[in-house]
Amino acid sequence: MTMQLRSSANPHRDPAIWYRSDWEQCDDWLVELSNKEIEELELAVNSSYAIPIPELDHRSFCLPKLGFRLSAIRHELISGRGFVLLRGLPVLEWPRETSARAYYGIACHLGQPVPQNAQGHLLGHVIDMGLNPLDPLSRIYQTSYRHLFHTDSADIVGLLCLQTARYGGESAICSSTTIYHEIATHRPDLLETLCQPFHIDRKGEIPKDQEETYEMAVFYPTENNVTCIYARDFIEAAQRHSYIPRLTKKQTAALDLIDNLASSDDLRLDIKFLPGDMQFLHNHQILHARTRYEDWPEPDQKRHLLRLWLSTLDGRSLPEAFEARYGKIVPGYARGGIRVPGAVLHAPLSPS
Repeated sequence: MTMQLRSSANPHRDPAIWYRSDWEQCDDWLVELSNKEIEELELAVNSSYAIPIPELDHRSFCLPKLGFRLSAIRHELISGRGFVLLRGLPVLEWPRETSARAYYGIACHLGQPVPQNAQGHLLGHVIDMGLNPLDPLSRIYQTSYRHLFHTDSADIVGLLCLQTARYGGESAICSSTTIYHEIATHRPDLLETLCQPFHIDRKGEIPKDQEETYEMAVFYPTENNVTCIYARDFIEAAQRHSYIPRLTKKQTAALDLIDNLASSDDLRLDIKFLPGDMQFLHNHQILHARTRYEDWPEPDQKRHLLRLWLSTLDGRSLPEAFEARYGKIVPGYARGGIRVPGAVLHAPLSPS
């Protein structure tokens, strides 16, 4: 099926609705760190070594000047276009811990880090660990397999590029709000399906008093915004359970439509990471993806990104259904992340 998209038409001037063409002549989403800002980061890092990384926050990682810029970026993430790329962290010159502390400290000015796996990692490592991508329990970010457009289970996701791949591994993003409105225009029958619950697998990362699967819709529209949560591999992983109903043809068609729209030339914005790039995305309105890649033969040259999941304590109001994945969602509490019994929060500097 071919759909005639609206190109960059946005009659409501909603910054969450955008198309690739909107950014072809505009790069205000790309923020270059100045030399003075890097010096300020170094000073903050050097003043932070007595504090374990998981205990850092925006108060202990003081950024008098850059902090004002980060406040504006935070507003743009939550209430604007939903994405930004900070460029210029000297990761090829700095030791790993210096880079990690600078990145973590910057992120603390955008939100509160939350755990992103059953091991309690606040600082995650996106790197090929040799896992089988076809195993329904595998997390795709630990493989070199292509990662379809999806959201992560936190308000904001951050990625710091330490090392690029030999081939492939390009990042791409798109607006899930735009996808919602395109489907509403062209396939309202499938939009109705996407606003109904799907069964979703937890891939073995089960919070206390919860089941191994849960139910959520893909889209939650209100008068003010459209909130999206989408990870097709977690939906398909739930099909391994015999008690879960099989996906219907209409459900599969609806998921296919999301994937096709997200990857289309009209909606998809490709981003080629450089070492030192920090990408931050508002998961509720941005989908992100990655192409398949091949690493360099040297083990220390493998494609490697540091990931953070951030909770915005005063961020967007979330539907009650999000409690199944995010836990407590009332304002003022850290929400989202993976919380399982016995996990100790830590920020490893190397993959494990």
